Amino acid sequence: MSSGLSPIDDAYTTGSSLMPQKRNPDAAELIRGKTGRLIGNLTALLTLMKGLPMTYNRDMQEDKPPLFDTVDTVRACLQIMAAMLAHTSVNHAACQKAASDPALLATDLVDHLVLKGVPFRRAHHLVGALVAQAEKLGKPISKLTHEELQQIDPLLEPDCLKVF
Repeated sequence: MSSGLSPIDDAYTTGSSLMPQKRNPDAAELIRGKTGRLIGNLTALLTLMKGLPMTYNRDMQEDKPPLFDTVDTVRACLQIMAAMLAHTSVNHAACQKAASDPALLATDLVDHLVLKGVPFRRAHHLVGALVAQAEKLGKPISKLTHEELQQIDPLLEPDCLKVF
């Protein structure tokens, strides 16, 4: 397993050229990159199959290279991804904490304000100010009081915190 700093085993990552402590998930990124070629293979097959005439269909021999390439690529990607996932650890407590952070819903609060008639630019600015205020006070944005909301803008009523 890795040094404990990366949840993905070092065999499936490489070091960052800029940040020595960072590990890049190269296997996953390379697999993601294969999708372009696979979509290209599908496009080639769909184009080949389009409007086939009622003849000998000798042109169908052109389906083999993209089909075989796709099968080989998908098989290799699945093997590598399965091995990488088997050597990946998940910090459930950290994930739970990150997923329950009310700041994840800041965009929802912007949307809420927009639905109440606030222009997007202003709503975005107000929510940015709320996030900064919450950070300054050391508490989640969802726990701001009515007075703290009002310090940012009188438009901000407690009902906006229902978003959280």
